[in-house]
Amino acid sequence: MLEEKLKEAIVEELKRQGAVKADDQTDEKQGSKVRVEGEIDLDDLAMVVAGAMAGGP
Repeated sequence: MLEEKLKEAIVEELKRQGAVKADDQTDEKQGSKVRVEGEIDLDDLAMVVAGAMAGGP
């Protein structure tokens, strides 16, 4: 389903961004919720969401 694919893409992008700035951000997924502390690059996140909606990886 598209909704699940979007959720997965968002969480993976948050993890990727967190790995780049490990001291800046933590993400913790619990069920259908995610806790994030730190800065998020919205341009990168938007590209990931758009790609997931278009059927990209």
